[in-house]
Amino acid sequence: MQTTPAPDGATDDALLTVFDLQLRQRARPDGPSATVERSGGVLRQVGPGHVWNGVLWSRLTESDADAEIAAQVRHFASLGHAWEWKLYAHDRPADLGQRLLAAGFEAEPAETVMVARIADLPHASEPPAGITLHPVTDEAGVELVALVHDRAFGNGSARFGERLLAQFAEAPDSVTAVVAMAGDLPVSAARMDFHLGTEFASLWGGGTVPEWRGRGIYRALIAYRARIAAERGYRYLQVDASDQSRPILQRLGFVPLTVTTPYVREP
Repeated sequence: MQTTPAPDGATDDALLTVFDLQLRQRARPDGPSATVERSGGVLRQVGPGHVWNGVLWSRLTESDADAEIAAQVRHFASLGHAWEWKLYAHDRPADLGQRLLAAGFEAEPAETVMVARIADLPHASEPPAGITLHPVTDEAGVELVALVHDRAFGNGSARFGERLLAQFAEAPDSVTAVVAMAGDLPVSAARMDFHLGTEFASLWGGGTVPEWRGRGIYRALIAYRARIAAERGYRYLQVDASDQSRPILQRLGFVPLTVTTPYVREP
């Protein structure tokens, strides 16, 4: 795939355009089990249960949006998977979110899309005393990540672990993960996806168990992943930031580009 690079010193609007082009309009499957399909004005990813299923990008108008939403509902219903329409604040038509709600979707909490130049991020931030960082490479490591995920976010650890194991097995060059340990206790974990053929790596699943928050572990996990992304030649890190992580990321140099809201449907 031909990559359209972001210019040096790009404005936020220019960077958003490159983000949309590289990670949405020209999105690649996130593993061998996934397929990216174009259907009308929609780009979607489909696959078996452990694969993220949903709409990545759309180009709709007020006149065709409802029909396209109905077409996607029918398609994913035939697959029998839970799925998500990943809506961005600048997507059109402007009332697309309201149309999705009217079509039976449920909106999950919105997150801020943030991007940083990897060269501008601190790469030397070390974890606090008593914490060690360990790369995750096998099933035992994934189990530790899932334990952290469950305690940090409250649910979904089984599916998260299944997906991470599948990525390691099917597309090991597309993902890396790390767990922070306090002795034998996993207290924080995160993963990073590498979007092959683009300038972007993306940060996902970063979470710390409640009693270990506020000690600099999250910052250390970002620096750890930034070093790996830099070594692999990526230019930008992207993250969908919660209200909790956004202030930390802004202090590190991430800038907000837009807001994304997951609209979900169960099978």
